[in-house]
Amino acid sequence: MAVTIKSEREIELMRKSCQILAQVHAKLGEAIRPGISTWEINDLGDKLIRSYGCVPNFLNYNGYPASICVSVNDEVVHGIPSRDRILQEGDIVSLDAGLIYKGYHSDAARTYPVGKVSSEAARLIEVTRQSFFEGIKYAKAGRHLHEISGAIDAYCTKHGYGVVRDLVGHGIGTSLHEEPQIPNFRQWRKGIKLRPGMTLAIEPMINMGGCNVEWLDDDWTVVTQDGSLSAHYENTVLITDGAPEILTLLPGQI
Repeated sequence: MAVTIKSEREIELMRKSCQILAQVHAKLGEAIRPGISTWEINDLGDKLIRSYGCVPNFLNYNGYPASICVSVNDEVVHGIPSRDRILQEGDIVSLDAGLIYKGYHSDAARTYPVGKVSSEAARLIEVTRQSFFEGIKYAKAGRHLHEISGAIDAYCTKHGYGVVRDLVGHGIGTSLHEEPQIPNFRQWRKGIKLRPGMTLAIEPMINMGGCNVEWLDDDWTVVTQDGSLSAHYENTVLITDGAPEILTLLPGQI
């Protein structure tokens, strides 16, 4: 499938979808605290998404059984919420969420500290977040896709972290996952030339230890092979004639 170029009408619908998701994420972030279950986070996210007249795009996607992916500590992505999984002081938790507004998808992820966390955990969260911004310095028309990948990799490797190689970002629009795939690690080829109107879900997944991951028996939850902490940061981004537009941040957010 070719990479889709969105029309002005489609871009406006994408903006709306993404701004709703940004508000959902902001409210979910406020709810993170020791003692809350991962199911309560999921339930809140589902209700928030539906309160805007949207539907969660993760629910039943290829059989995924929840609306919000809630991944704790060594869980990289796709953690399944549970009433029995209670967040504890010192944990870190990654929330990956998306929704559909008038047929258009949005996708974003954040990693949060639960109460007071170690300085090492806080640093992992911040480096993962900053690696996204290092990557999108190259998210401009006329640059090549894998320049984004190389910048994310270089920044995280400099800090001694493992960059997950088994999972990648993706294009997004009327489908949750569209072309192109967007690795977070260095590529030998340049990749496609970026064009205005492309919408990309760029999502560094970074481990405190090695890059290797494995899947749990539930066939969804991805964990670090060495048990180290993992963080995830994602936004849906629009390629323009100038600087990229981060669609899933609220005004004033950086």
